[in-house]
Amino acid sequence: MSSKSRAARTALVAGTAVALAAGLAACGGQSLEEKGGANGKGGKGEIVIGSAGFTESKVLAEIYSRLLADAGYRPRVQTLANRELYEPALEKGQIDVVPEYASTLAEFLNAKKNGSKAEPVASSDIDKTVAALKKLAGPRGLKVLPAGAATDQNAFAVSKEFAAERHLKTLSDLGKSKQKVKLASGEECETRVFCKPGLEKTYGIDITGLDPKGVGTPQAKQAVKDGTDQLVLTTTTDATLDNFGLVLLKDDKKLQNADNVLPVVNAKSAGDKEIETALGKLTRTLTTEDLINLNRKVDAERLKPADVAQAYLEAKGLVQK
Repeated sequence: MSSKSRAARTALVAGTAVALAAGLAACGGQSLEEKGGANGKGGKGEIVIGSAGFTESKVLAEIYSRLLADAGYRPRVQTLANRELYEPALEKGQIDVVPEYASTLAEFLNAKKNGSKAEPVASSDIDKTVAALKKLAGPRGLKVLPAGAATDQNAFAVSKEFAAERHLKTLSDLGKSKQKVKLASGEECETRVFCKPGLEKTYGIDITGLDPKGVGTPQAKQAVKDGTDQLVLTTTTDATLDNFGLVLLKDDKKLQNADNVLPVVNAKSAGDKEIETALGKLTRTLTTEDLINLNRKVDAERLKPADVAQAYLEAKGLVQK
């Protein structure tokens, strides 16, 4: 996460109702018209939890779902590919809550308001980052709930063989090598400041093109293992890098900010204190090591996100068996 979260690439096409409606329908959920925004949801009714298309987000969404069900709501998880799709839906109340990453969302909203070249508002200081995030989120009808200790950052990996042959340990090393690389990522990487633009500007890495295989997906990592691509966007909590013979390159110039996990809700449809209390149980418990283990159970052990979520909550005593 972040994002974590944590996904990221192309033009901001997600604002269109047509694209979003198609995305929701493709996931088997209600259309925008059927959901009808925030109206008509009184008391402890249906809560739609948004998830991005990568493992960690899916597991966190399932954990949110179970906690909210335990609190008396009727939760439903809705998976959309990336932030460009689910964030506008969250603003409109078509989605009620999402697991998010503080720095990544702050910069996403910053760019949305002030343009892609806006002065950064996120930093390694989580309190200042959350304060900036709240300032950007509030006017959009979003409520930012407290952040926890669990952190996930975007990260970049190469094959161990590729790194050894070129003596690469850091992203700076890759830039200095003048090696041309094809980057396996999501489409949003083209415009996200932490991704292609940042790698080029901060590290001088020569990116010849993007291979839109997603963030840290098995297909993306396999492409780097095979040599089809040379670099892959993943996260610091990726539990299967060894399986593909990959190694992370250190972000030695701190292109990425620490991304603490936190819930973000639509203030009108899901701003109740009961929802904050229910999700706060996870926020106070979840650690970065937990994120790695949860990802491993899905990506390496091939367990279902919903089953992994249930087992975790039971093990931590957060829900009844």
